[in-house]
Amino acid sequence: MSDDQTYSPEDLEAGRLLFARPWEFLTSVTDMANLPEAADTEIAFAGRSNVGKSSLINALTGRKGLARTSSTPGRTQMLNFFVAPDTPLTIVDMPGYGYAQAPKDLVDAWTRLVFSYLRGRPNLRRVILLIDSRHGIKANDLETMALLDKAAVVYQVVLTKADKIKPPQLARLITETRALLAKRIAAHPEIIATSSEKNKGVDELRAELYLLATQ
Repeated sequence: MSDDQTYSPEDLEAGRLLFARPWEFLTSVTDMANLPEAADTEIAFAGRSNVGKSSLINALTGRKGLARTSSTPGRTQMLNFFVAPDTPLTIVDMPGYGYAQAPKDLVDAWTRLVFSYLRGRPNLRRVILLIDSRHGIKANDLETMALLDKAAVVYQVVLTKADKIKPPQLARLITETRALLAKRIAAHPEIIATSSEKNKGVDELRAELYLLATQ
């Protein structure tokens, strides 16, 4: 579901077809020098550790094991790139933030990599900023928004685990989040609520990514 954005049946079908293709892992990088050539539209997924990022990427692509999931926060330590044949879109799984178990020097290295990528990737069209519906926007999410505002990278909030709270709570969260985003320079105004487990909002997010990649 989306808060107010509606997608045509044609866009929903095009999104379905885009993600029905055989998506596969391309590469992982820990250094900007090793980034793949900047060609197709890139959409990066960001969020706190354990927000459900890998699960959502797997739900989008219909491949359960494509992005590795872990109960250990901070496992995604690199920029992971995913592609499919004859598609104009590359998905980038960014390191989760807000983790507490990793050594500080490793956290600092991940942070530098992410910041450098955001500032220097010309084909990065949007960052999908994942927020856990159960917890809402936290301090480290606001820090990430400030970074994205400063880097002038458009970001769109996508709520995860929306099936874990009651509909009135979800509606209130969407209203509160929309009000907060209205004050942010680079924030896209539309919010999509998803559940990887229940496959809710996945079709709408596919349609949104299709439109980003083709318009």
